[in-house]
Amino acid sequence: MQAIILAAGMGTRLRGASAIKPLTLLQGKPLLLHAIERLAHAGIDEVIVVLGYEADAIGAALDTETACRITRAFNPDWHKPNGVSLLAAEPLMTGEALLCMADHLVEPSLYRAMIDHPLGTDALALGVDRRLGHPWIDEDDVTRVATRGAGANRRIVQIGKNIPLYDAYDTGVFKITATLFDELRPLPLPGLSDGVRALAQNGRAVAVDCTAHNWLDIDDPRALALATAWLA
Repeated sequence: MQAIILAAGMGTRLRGASAIKPLTLLQGKPLLLHAIERLAHAGIDEVIVVLGYEADAIGAALDTETACRITRAFNPDWHKPNGVSLLAAEPLMTGEALLCMADHLVEPSLYRAMIDHPLGTDALALGVDRRLGHPWIDEDDVTRVATRGAGANRRIVQIGKNIPLYDAYDTGVFKITATLFDELRPLPLPGLSDGVRALAQNGRAVAVDCTAHNWLDIDDPRALALATAWLA
């Protein structure tokens, strides 16, 4: 199975601790390589890495031996919303795929849970964490998710950083189909959440409860310190 990692953005909030966010070192290894290694451990065969800002430097890190095959896509408009980066991977995706973020440190078991979730007629699944108020979460920056229903039929009804009513956090791990590209392509400045919202309005976006699996969005020096302590 394929996975797509978005690694094209500038990552300004971590600039004080790391000049290039995907190359931020954790235990001597770039964060991006931690993500690839954990995806491989979960059973991913190929990782499509979308590059943009500092593509040459990040590409050089990908030249090292990895546990699965690496395919590269390039987004020349990396300064635009992340949906543009995802669209750069569209020609390389061959079926259902995981979609992940280069700045997230994720337990392989969370990736595995998303791989194992059957989409059926759904176009997208998002791993959500229902531990509201968890100390690892930056409440001012996390993407919030409002859901309804229960179990495998829990539907996403709203998603965004500023929605007032929510019952879960977005873990940054998705299982997607080509239908997501159809929603993003017509938009002038597509963000990933725009595509999720469009699919949710049609009842085709499901929330997968991943509360039992740890993950961390390494977006600032505080989160980097938490990740260092976690790995230690």
